[in-house]
Amino acid sequence: MSELFSYAPMRHEDLSVVLSIENISARQPWTRGLFLSEINNPRSVSLMAKSGDDTAGYILASHVLDEGNILNLSVHPGFRGKGIASELIRRVIGILGDKGCRSVYLEVRASNRAATGLYEKAGFRSIGTRKKYYVSPPEDAVIMAINIEE
Repeated sequence: MSELFSYAPMRHEDLSVVLSIENISARQPWTRGLFLSEINNPRSVSLMAKSGDDTAGYILASHVLDEGNILNLSVHPGFRGKGIASELIRRVIGILGDKGCRSVYLEVRASNRAATGLYEKAGFRSIGTRKKYYVSPPEDAVIMAINIEE
């Protein structure tokens, strides 16, 4: 179903709707400043999924040398279950691969089974744990990675 959506880089004018999705979706929501920092960072990649004028979701990633890192992914509750998150992941991995990344990493809350399953479905594997990575509430992060085929 994700083919019913268009995908484009995040822009400054998208931040209000992105922040509203972030605030209803994340336990530790990013601030406007964090989003601005990533949008303006030449080593960052952002994508938004849209259905007409409605923003359905977004992903932000960064890259250094041959490594990428997914920083943030969220889909509006009204658009969940339509393959949007999977498509955002697939597209950002492709972009990172085009930029020379050979692997992509991320952290996810240990209790977030839905996200862990989503990333596993995309080919990520658990490679370790960051103890007490999250602070509100305190929780370990599972480190996941995927190698990008050339």
